[in-house]
Amino acid sequence: MTTPTHLQQLVQPWFQGMPDTALFSSLTATAIGVFSLLVVYLFTRRLMLPGIQKVVTKLSPERIGLLAPMLTKLNRRFAGMLCCVLFLATFDSVYPVTEFVAEVLKTIGQTLLIIHIGFIISSIVSIAGGIYNQLEFAREVPIQGLIQVVKLITFMICVILIVSIVLEKSPTYILSGFGAIAAVTLLVFKDTILGFVASIQIAANRLVTYGDWIQVDNYGADGEVIDLGLNTVKVRNWDNTITTIPTYMLVAGSFKNWRGMQESGGRRIKRSLNIDMNSIRLADDELTKTISQTIALKEYIKMNTLPDPVSNLGLFRRYAEGYLKQHSKINTSLTLMVRELQPLNHGLPIEFYCFSEDKRWISYEHLQAEIMDHLLAVLPIFDLRAYQSVSGQFSPAAITPTASKPTIKVANNTEVGQD
Repeated sequence: MTTPTHLQQLVQPWFQGMPDTALFSSLTATAIGVFSLLVVYLFTRRLMLPGIQKVVTKLSPERIGLLAPMLTKLNRRFAGMLCCVLFLATFDSVYPVTEFVAEVLKTIGQTLLIIHIGFIISSIVSIAGGIYNQLEFAREVPIQGLIQVVKLITFMICVILIVSIVLEKSPTYILSGFGAIAAVTLLVFKDTILGFVASIQIAANRLVTYGDWIQVDNYGADGEVIDLGLNTVKVRNWDNTITTIPTYMLVAGSFKNWRGMQESGGRRIKRSLNIDMNSIRLADDELTKTISQTIALKEYIKMNTLPDPVSNLGLFRRYAEGYLKQHSKINTSLTLMVRELQPLNHGLPIEFYCFSEDKRWISYEHLQAEIMDHLLAVLPIFDLRAYQSVSGQFSPAAITPTASKPTIKVANNTEVGQD
């Protein structure tokens, strides 16, 4: 049994004298109500809200203009919420239905209203995040994880309210039942909870931000951070593959962030060259004279500061250090040295330690190769040989009988044989 509504009573005189007056008046009142909702939705969705959006965009076209897709989505959701409010507010006066159908329709209307409100809050949070990301310090302090947490909490509250409406129970009754399933909830949302805590620590300590070059060996990640989410961090590797890492692992584990190098005055070059120890000897007069007469060598080696006696390796180290100091692509304001490392069974390592001014990967690699090529090329001038393991292939020169051992004079004019 339906109770006539106010709108049905208003339209009932239109059907006087017709059979089934109550049926036609009921259908007409329902049609007017549905048509009114459609008109309100189209008016707000197509005219009113887009007009407001245009006015707001003109106030700040650079920032608000970039958020146009988000604002359009907010307009659609706001228009839907307005229709839900109008439907519930006018239901008893417009729609002549039975009590059971009325309860069902009201429950559906309330559920849709809560869903639209949840999506509206989500859109507002997304717009706020979009505005924040346009600020200068947003790259240093990303809040994508916090935005996702706010959205998650919003939808959890919406789910609780919807369940309470369907069951016709108070939300506190629903919340009281969560204690019994707390263990299951913690298990299901373990990564989310850990990710939430990690997101706060990452944002507070500025551990990682968008565009950082990070290296996480345990996950095979070596590239640029393209997304910082609540549960995962996406890294675009240098081979254009994508690696996803649990957010909490950046806090619980260890990783390398190259941001410090990118912000510093140079990128470190640390290469070593293994010298065959059998080729190391004291410099004789002929070698010293060759260096003194060679302008390219003389510029980098200060002959008047050499110890007496000096080895050919000592001359090479001084030349290598002078060569690096004059190189236009080396940052000489940072540490620069050429040093000997611990002798090993595969030769004596000579390490070149300096910093490249150009921190770009390709330029950096080319500079390293250029330096190593040059130093390898000048080794024979100092009668030095780079150590190289025997490969099983011998050149004719390798089996040529060796000449008699030369002798050189040291400071006290005594002759020393070469081994």
